[in-house]
Amino acid sequence: MIRHLVLFKLNDGIAKDDPRAIAAAKALEGLDKEIPELRFWECDWNITDRPIAYDFAINSAVDDTDALQRYLDHPAHQAGVALWREIATWVIADYAF
Repeated sequence: MIRHLVLFKLNDGIAKDDPRAIAAAKALEGLDKEIPELRFWECDWNITDRPIAYDFAINSAVDDTDALQRYLDHPAHQAGVALWREIATWVIADYAF
């Protein structure tokens, strides 16, 4: 299996109560119901206030690299990416477990 982690950092001037941030988070909430490749899915806002902290996180799992690619290419995933691209930067880690 592959763990897929994503950490989002909101751009300057964007707060988590900004309507664009709310829409971006909502776009990710139910991806596990839309994308069959997702074996595990959770996402939510960071609850700590530290200078090095990111603002939003995704923790997910898929079976293999082919499933990961199908997830990445899925239209629902791409729709979420488009919303986040306008308001944040992010880092990703994918690893086998």
